[in-house]
Amino acid sequence: MKNIKILLSAAIIGVFTFTAVGCNMITKTDAAIKKSTVAKIGKTVITRGELDKKMEPIISSLQAQGVDINTETGKQTLLAQKKQTLQGMIIDIIVMNKAKENKLIDEAKITQEVQSQYDEIKKSFSTEKEFDDAMKQANFTEQTFKDYLRTDLIKMKVADFITKDVKVTDEDVKKYYDSNQLRFTEKPNTIHVAHILLANEQDANKAKARLDAGEKFETVAKEMSTDTGSKDNGGDLGEVPYVDSGYDLTFMQAALALKDGQISIPIHTQFGYHIIWNKGKKEYAIKSFDSVKADITKTLTDEAKNNKVQTTLDQWQKDAKVVTDKYEKNLM
Repeated sequence: MKNIKILLSAAIIGVFTFTAVGCNMITKTDAAIKKSTVAKIGKTVITRGELDKKMEPIISSLQAQGVDINTETGKQTLLAQKKQTLQGMIIDIIVMNKAKENKLIDEAKITQEVQSQYDEIKKSFSTEKEFDDAMKQANFTEQTFKDYLRTDLIKMKVADFITKDVKVTDEDVKKYYDSNQLRFTEKPNTIHVAHILLANEQDANKAKARLDAGEKFETVAKEMSTDTGSKDNGGDLGEVPYVDSGYDLTFMQAALALKDGQISIPIHTQFGYHIIWNKGKKEYAIKSFDSVKADITKTLTDEAKNNKVQTTLDQWQKDAKVVTDKYEKNLM
């Protein structure tokens, strides 16, 4: 079951993951502005008023973060959030239409599931006041929160419908295992690495010559490295995992190719020229295929499902004849 604190913040922050400044020379009344169109999905219209309602918790969140929406920067930030929120509303409409079209909505069951989720979420708080305060902070009423849960449930049912035929074969799983052996060691393999970063090849060759002449790596690093984060520590970067290290791929490939204690020739990456010192590797046994098969199957299945959902949503948007460009001036 989803945690209320995650859900409440998702309602504010989650919409950021989906969504031209224009000017209107004719002054409109507030009522006219609210009725103005910001998007069309086939014959369905999203109005500025509907968008503004969705934006209320987002604006509150921005202001709580210190964003002044009346400044030029604030206006640009607000516009970006409006576009993202509008895109989320468009997706919701398309998904709801597809849910109805494919008869995926049983209102009685949905209502029951929503109430069950609502009750369980409410119980996760220590007191009713704590729950009420969280609801107010997220700008939810009981009804709007239940509407949010209802939409979320229907989205999940549509996702299940889209991906009902997605499967991965044993061959796919074995191929992934064989191609990613380093991901399945008993413990993560690591390399203790240090480097000297130079701006150009000439300086890199000078640094390497000093090392070849017997100077200590730490001394040369402190005097020549341009990496301010490691130079004072003799270029030491600590224990770095083989997999998902976050370091440049060329850098890691060069480091892992070194024997323990070996220092590399200058290695060129997007950051400059590195002289790398492998101070020692820690490597562990690879787990058996049978012991990780279930985990790999789940990982590949989830990835395939995500891809299927995204490509299907993209196609549905194209088919739905979504129009937003001509209404951009109504966003501000």
